[in-house]
Amino acid sequence: MAKKEKVVDLKPTKITEDQLKQIQEVVAPINNIQMELGRLATRRHTMCHEVSELQKMLTEIQTVLEKEYGKVNINISTGEIEYDVEADS
Repeated sequence: MAKKEKVVDLKPTKITEDQLKQIQEVVAPINNIQMELGRLATRRHTMCHEVSELQKMLTEIQTVLEKEYGKVNINISTGEIEYDVEADS
């Protein structure tokens, strides 16, 4: 009985060092950009919450001012009150 010869697979098992380096040079910046986008998304989310809280505070201040001065426009640079002439009539 003859022994069966083992078939040797001649397919490459790895890419070349240059190919690997080329892929790594592209993948690394992609990963960095994706991480930065994640950080920016988190920061944006936090800032949106901050704006929401500030808007609530502004609404509370406006309510207090409206009770004291009525429905008026206030110049936020000078503090001057502008009364609505039509509303007073």
